[in-house]
Amino acid sequence: MRAALNLKRLQAAYAPYVLLRGDTRTPEFLAMNPASLVPVLDADGVVLTQSQAIIEWLDETHPEPPLLPRDPDGRARVRSLAQMIACEVHPLNNLRVLQYLGAEFGADEAARAKWFRHWVELTFDALETSLAASADTGLCCHGDEPGLADICLYAQVWNNRRFDIATDRWPTIASIVGRLDAIPAFRDAAPDRQPDAG
Repeated sequence: MRAALNLKRLQAAYAPYVLLRGDTRTPEFLAMNPASLVPVLDADGVVLTQSQAIIEWLDETHPEPPLLPRDPDGRARVRSLAQMIACEVHPLNNLRVLQYLGAEFGADEAARAKWFRHWVELTFDALETSLAASADTGLCCHGDEPGLADICLYAQVWNNRRFDIATDRWPTIASIVGRLDAIPAFRDAAPDRQPDAG
């Protein structure tokens, strides 16, 4: 979501929530999002949750620069690429799933890392094939300007780094991520650039 705000040149007050500390389980946070998940965007009293819904709302309310192509075929392709990450990798590898694997099934750190890597590799192998095979792939996931799919990809690659998963195995993905890393809107949105919440 931060990259989308940056690309749109929109200012937003940033409030960090540390999941490991339980910041999203307070009554105040649960009043905003009963799912106890980030991100949350409070847009003048309209509280929005779920990254893709927020990003599409930003695109609809602030259409320039567009994060989805103008044509239906292009929009469907970008949504499909984004959902490969947002629906197939991220939900299986988020913190609450990893914690549950440990608490309920006794999965140690090595087992959780193996679980994480499995789902990343399964989806990134397919994503790499899709991107490499399409004439619609450019410097970014769709053409030469970053959009919704790139935002999802960039965030997931940062998540992958927690488990030392490099992009070497996927040259098209690596090339796109390298391009995104050179764009200030993405670089400034990276986790290592955010205020430390302690």
